[in-house]
Amino acid sequence: MTDQPQELLAAIDSLLAAVDNGTVLPLPAERVRLREAAGLTQVAVAQALGTRVPSVEAWETGRAEPKGERREAYRRLLDGLAQRHPVPASSTVTPAARHERSPAHSVQGAPPAPPPKARTVQPKESTSDARSLFPNGPLAVLDGDGTAYCPGGTLLDCPATTIAQLVDWTLQESGLGAQRLHRHGKDSDPLIVLTAQAAECLGLPAQLEDRRGLRLADDHPVVRQLARAKWKLTRRGFGPWPRIYRPAQDGRRQCVQLAIVPWGALDTRTWGSVNQLPAPELAQVLGDYAARVIVPRGSAAVCGLELMTALRPPTRPVKDDATGTWTSGPNPGSLAQSVDPAPPEAPDEHPVVTARYPRGHQRTPAEVLDEEAFEWIRDPEQLTDDECVKPFAVGIDINMAFAAAANRLTVGLGAPVHATAPVFDKAVPGSWLVDLSHIDVDPRLPNPFTPHGQRPDGPAWYATPTVAYAAELGHTIRPLEAWLRPESGPYLDAWYTRLRDAYLATMERLGVTQGMSEPDFLAAMAQHQQADPAQAIVLSAIKATVKGGIGKLRERPQGAGYRPGERWPALERPTWRPDIRAAVIAAARINMHRKMLKLASAGLFPIAVLSDCAVYLSDGPSPLDFLPRTPEGKPLPGGFRLGASPGMVKHEGTQSLMWAVKMLDEGHNPARHIKGTDAAASGE
Repeated sequence: MTDQPQELLAAIDSLLAAVDNGTVLPLPAERVRLREAAGLTQVAVAQALGTRVPSVEAWETGRAEPKGERREAYRRLLDGLAQRHPVPASSTVTPAARHERSPAHSVQGAPPAPPPKARTVQPKESTSDARSLFPNGPLAVLDGDGTAYCPGGTLLDCPATTIAQLVDWTLQESGLGAQRLHRHGKDSDPLIVLTAQAAECLGLPAQLEDRRGLRLADDHPVVRQLARAKWKLTRRGFGPWPRIYRPAQDGRRQCVQLAIVPWGALDTRTWGSVNQLPAPELAQVLGDYAARVIVPRGSAAVCGLELMTALRPPTRPVKDDATGTWTSGPNPGSLAQSVDPAPPEAPDEHPVVTARYPRGHQRTPAEVLDEEAFEWIRDPEQLTDDECVKPFAVGIDINMAFAAAANRLTVGLGAPVHATAPVFDKAVPGSWLVDLSHIDVDPRLPNPFTPHGQRPDGPAWYATPTVAYAAELGHTIRPLEAWLRPESGPYLDAWYTRLRDAYLATMERLGVTQGMSEPDFLAAMAQHQQADPAQAIVLSAIKATVKGGIGKLRERPQGAGYRPGERWPALERPTWRPDIRAAVIAAARINMHRKMLKLASAGLFPIAVLSDCAVYLSDGPSPLDFLPRTPEGKPLPGGFRLGASPGMVKHEGTQSLMWAVKMLDEGHNPARHIKGTDAAASGE
């Protein structure tokens, strides 16, 4: 007999034993009937059993079941009530049905099932396979009384009193996890978020004493406890986002991700005031992010990078025709292995740089690739008389600028190849040494070939999108040398699509939809943050995931003990790719300049630019007061367009002309403060 029939028979025997022992509980509907017949409230039952009202609510809807001594006490209460209030003769509930076990925990170790009453129509993205594998969703927020709150209102009783027990419970009983985002990927590990009360109950300190390393000491009782239970920690140790695992057995992962709220796991720069939410609301916010983006695994930057890998896994199963066996092979279109950057693409600390230049050497533009976002202000002496009579300075901001730049962007997939005096080809991703200093640009616009917007001094290294723009403007391109990546593809397309859809779905929840008229769009945007504060938190996290993920492609070394020239752990990742970061930022900067150039053809010039925000002088306080139109009244083709989609723009803020001129005179960037705050500090 195979193992599966034996397991099935054992499960049946367990059910029969539970019936014989009188330990099964009535159906949820019968539990409600008995309590109401006795005139008891959920509060009274919760107080008597030493639990919380949400737990009683969950037991009465079948979303959760009591455990241990509390389960026995609850069964005793229900049996006593059943003797006092038997089922009326006219009732359709039979004695057998009254003692039928709720399927949520009918077999020890089985994941909870949906309540047996009304069926819920699941969203399209939630397949039946996903629900059968992970019926309670991707994550839970654990409170101090042992209640685990899942997205959608499901409550679970967690009896764990140690971290090791919590890991066992999560893997064996919780029914938590999420299906893979790509058929060659892997299912997401369950996430348990610990509130301050839960962390204290599980033996964790209120805060980490190691503020530099952000991890528990190796001799901490919790770390030793995990080691005794044969659990392992990843190289980052037990910090705000510890990952606890055992080696996979029979191809089955054994891994749980924790997020410890009191240790700053949910950074306020990304998640805003999420730490102040009650556990059920926190679970829903994180669950919405998990459903639309990815189950959180660390900071927004970590999530952005993990999403790239989840959508384009580095390997896939490959069959060996000679032996008939399956092995792991590269997945086409993915980043399959780590590669060293070309010398100009590497940051100063990298071994390929320290081997070339003496310590302290400041690399010139002809020695280093410097593709960064715009930070430029116009010389106030260049303001025209017509501009100086406009009373307002109005800022417009590009939605998801870096995500939009990643869309349909061809990037290198393999190692760079050096070429001397190559012919420029815009279809080949790479870094090019070329002199663009001869190209004249109207001084009322930033120069597109430098982040600071000033004319380059001579030959400099540029990513392919920047050089392609110079060719688009009609200039002859003669590269001196290049580092090229012949193997290429649209690696970030799926990443963009996932984040675009998440962004638009969240904006819709906030009352901002595609296809709105421009006045309606501006009105909705003016109050969207207040429309649903929880969804506003999700929106902030999505935007931080985009910027953080792109930044993580060139993660710098961390820690006071690092010395230049040493390798650091991030270099061993296939996704440590500063050339891809440079290409995305270059594409975003060029996309913006192309639109500003189009507005310049209509006589409109910015006074300041910061990354994805441009400030124009205007006769009125709204973008509609200055954005040019066609004779038919439509937005100028190729220019900035108001709307919800990535790549379109929204109103960033309005200030007075005198405020803007004062900022320019003092050398400050009006785009940084047009919103009334520091845009960079607030994550814009």
